[in-house]
Amino acid sequence: MASHNEIEMTERDMKGSVTDKHNSGSSFTKELGMKGIHDQNYTIQDEKDMSRMGRKQELIRNFRPLSAFSFTVILQATWEFLLISNTQGLTDGGLAGLFWSYMWTFIGFGIVMVSLAEMASMAPISGGQYHWVSEFAAPKYQKFLSYLTGWMSTLAWQAGTASGSFLTGTIIQGLIGLNNPDYEAQAWQGTLLVFAMVLVLYLFNVFAYKQMPMMQNFLLVIHTLGFFVVIIVLWVMAPKQSATAVFTAFNNEGGWSSTGLALMVGQISAIYGSLSSDATAHMAEEVKNAGVNVPRAMVWSYFGNGIIALIFLITYLFSIPSVDDALGDASGFPFIYVFSNAVDIAGVNALTALVLVLVIFSNVSFNASTSRQTFAFARDKGLPFWEWLSKVDQKKELPVNAVAFSCVFSALLSLINIGSTAAFNAIISLQVAAIMFTYSISISCVLYRRIWHPELLPHARWSLGRLGPLINGLGLVYVLFAFFLSFWPNATPVGLESMNWCVVMFVGVAILAPIMYLVRGRHIYIGPVELIEARKRQDF
Repeated sequence: MASHNEIEMTERDMKGSVTDKHNSGSSFTKELGMKGIHDQNYTIQDEKDMSRMGRKQELIRNFRPLSAFSFTVILQATWEFLLISNTQGLTDGGLAGLFWSYMWTFIGFGIVMVSLAEMASMAPISGGQYHWVSEFAAPKYQKFLSYLTGWMSTLAWQAGTASGSFLTGTIIQGLIGLNNPDYEAQAWQGTLLVFAMVLVLYLFNVFAYKQMPMMQNFLLVIHTLGFFVVIIVLWVMAPKQSATAVFTAFNNEGGWSSTGLALMVGQISAIYGSLSSDATAHMAEEVKNAGVNVPRAMVWSYFGNGIIALIFLITYLFSIPSVDDALGDASGFPFIYVFSNAVDIAGVNALTALVLVLVIFSNVSFNASTSRQTFAFARDKGLPFWEWLSKVDQKKELPVNAVAFSCVFSALLSLINIGSTAAFNAIISLQVAAIMFTYSISISCVLYRRIWHPELLPHARWSLGRLGPLINGLGLVYVLFAFFLSFWPNATPVGLESMNWCVVMFVGVAILAPIMYLVRGRHIYIGPVELIEARKRQDF
C-alpha cells in the first residue's frame, strides 16, 4: 500500500467518500450517495466495500445472483463464438488443432479466471484490473502501473466490443450472399452492416437497460435451447468425419515452418471464444452483494460455458467433411458451410438467425461491461475527456456518454475491414494481447502482495486460500504464453493486407499511455489506492 507520505489527497479528490468517521447506518448510506431508488438494491457488505474503496454509489444495483450469472453466460457465449469465429483455428491447426488448443485453453484460462475472481471479491468495483493493480502493486509503482493497465484494459474491452459487431455484420453479409448467388460482397458494405449492429448496441444499452436483468434470464434459456437445437441438427443431419481426423489430423494451411508453430498461432480461436467471463467484475457496482455474487458468476459461467462449448466443438468438428471446403466457402464463414451440408437454405437461415440473436445480445452485454470499465477509468481521470466520459445521466442513472464512446470506437475500428483482408484477426488479436497484458500485471501484483505482504491483502469472501500463490503463478505463466502468440499473423508470407495490424495498434497505445502519464496523468490521475488510503486516515 502507499504510505502516508506518498499520498496527498485534497478534499476535492475525495468528494465521493465519507467525511465523518463517527457516522453510521442511514447517515452513512446518505454520505455514500445511496439514496432513494438504491435503498433496496444493496447490502451492508456492499456499503462496506464501497466505503473501504472511498467510492460513491452512483449506479443501480439491479443484478441479482441469477441475472449476474446469466449476464456473464450470455456475454461470453462460448459455444456461439466458437461456432462463428473458428477460421483461424481451422487454418492453423485443422480439426485436431482446434480441438486440442481448446482443451489447453480451457484449463489454462480457467486458472486465470479463478485468480481474477478472487481479486473481484477483494475489491468488487467496475474498474477491475487497473484498480487491483493500484491496490496490490508495490507502492513505488502503483500509480504508473495502474494508469498503464487502465489504458490497456480500455483498449481490450473496446476492441472486444468491436469484434462482436464486426462478426454479426459480416455474417449478415454472408447470408445475403448465400440467398442471392449473384450478390458480390464488398468490404465497405460489410462495414456498413457493422455500423448497423453498433447502433443496436447503443439503443439497447441506453433505452432498455433497466429491462436487461430480466432479458438476461430469458436469453439464458434461449442460449441453452439454441445449443441443443444446433448439436441435434448436426448430429442427425450433417455428414460425419472420422474420429481419427477429428482428434489426430492437424493442418498447416497458414504456411508456417512447422505444424506445431501453426497450432500455436491457431489457438487464437479457442482463446477468443473463452474470453470475457471477467465482464461481471466491471459490472460490480450494479450487482447486489458483489463481493460474493461477482466471483461466483465469473467462475460458474466460465466453467459452465466451457463444458457446453466442448460438447458443441466435438459435434461441430465431426460435421466438417472437408476443412479446405469449409475455409473456401463463399460466405467466408466455415459454420455456414457446415449448416449448408446439413439443411437447406431455409434451415441455414433459421439456424444462423438463432445464433445471430444470441451473439447480438452478447454484444449488447459486452458493450455494457465495456462502457462501465471506461466510465470507471475516466472517473479516476485516467482518460482524455474524463469529465464527459465519467458523467452519469441522472435520469437513466447510466454512464450514457461512455456507452456512446464505446459505440463510436467500435465503428471506427471496423473501418480496418475496408483496407485489410485480415481485419477480424487484427481486432481479436488486439483484444487478446491487451487483455492478457492487464491480466499479467494484475496477477503479478496480487502474487507480489500475497508473498511479501499478505497481511495487507483485503479480505476475500471468495478465496483461493492456501492454493492462491500456486494458482496465481500458473495463471501468470499461461497469460504470458497467450500474450506472446497473440501478435502473430494468420498465415505466411505476410503482406500489407494480410499483416496482423494488432501489433501496430498495441505498440501505439503502449507508447501513448506513458507519454500521456508524463504529460498529464501523473498530475491529475487519481489512483484508486489513494482513495483507500485517504479513507483509512479518516477512520484512524
